[in-house]
Amino acid sequence: MDKFGLKQELPDFNRLIDTLCKSRHVERAQEVFDKMKKRRFDPDIKSYTILLEGWGQQKNLLSMNEVYREMKDDGFEPDVVSYGIMINAHCSAKRYDEAVELFREMEATNCKPSPHIFCTLINGLGSEKRLSEALQFFGQSKKRGFEPEAPTYNAVVGAYCWSMRINDAYRMMDEMRKCGIGPNTRTYDIVLHHLIKAGRTEEAYSVFKRMSRKPGTEPTVSTYEIVVRMFCYNAQVDMAMRIWDEMKARGVLPVMHMYSTLINSLCHEDKLDDACKYFQEMLDIGIRPPGQLFSNLKQALRDEGMEETAVVLAQKIDKLRKTPLVDRGQ
Repeated sequence: MDKFGLKQELPDFNRLIDTLCKSRHVERAQEVFDKMKKRRFDPDIKSYTILLEGWGQQKNLLSMNEVYREMKDDGFEPDVVSYGIMINAHCSAKRYDEAVELFREMEATNCKPSPHIFCTLINGLGSEKRLSEALQFFGQSKKRGFEPEAPTYNAVVGAYCWSMRINDAYRMMDEMRKCGIGPNTRTYDIVLHHLIKAGRTEEAYSVFKRMSRKPGTEPTVSTYEIVVRMFCYNAQVDMAMRIWDEMKARGVLPVMHMYSTLINSLCHEDKLDDACKYFQEMLDIGIRPPGQLFSNLKQALRDEGMEETAVVLAQKIDKLRKTPLVDRGQ
């Protein structure tokens, strides 16, 4: 910019370090920041916030806390955005006590927390089975008069599920209905995950069928992946295929991990014709199978004397690998 006679302004440097951070070059962004601070500009709170988020995304709490201390030493009081970034980073690193301490510091400085900050703390504490603390933050968010939001309620549903208080999770879903904010597909996915983890598969399938019937809570590919995996892991591969067909009838496209789960289960159950059918389907829609998946299928085919089928599939894979990922208009 200097070369062309353009004056460099602080927003230009902020954009530069923001771009570097978002490109995962946080160390370089820190170097630019340090150089900028020494030679040209006094950083503003946005400069510090950008670095806080960059180091937070990298889960480098040491560097993030150094920036935080430097920001305060330079006379900048953290705002709700800064605190939100710090609390989220500490929760992501499972440093919940420090996250709570930051919340208390925030309140002491009369900086009002946002619904997102409450949601972050409820999620984190709930996942650690610190249910009473999570519910305290939920109560605080209500007392502050925030409008009910689905993400916050989903966090509470998850907190109850982590502590296996499923009936309380259902109660929160009823409260969401009364507030007109759900439950949504994400809410059901949370409950399904925990029911399956607890081995309550019949109840999970009942919940799945219930959500499938309700307008606005139609299962997504994530939901179908959870349920297909459940049936595959419980040696109910016929039910997995039934759910698969229902998914496709709804126009939901499966992803690679779902194909891997189903095909591996079919191989394990010696249903090789079905395994080959789904493998061929995967190739037809252009999904390149993981090497381990084809290795498992190929071995199963060889064990059953179906060497020729394995060769044909190998040829199709080779052809797919030679197909350009992008249509170049040829």
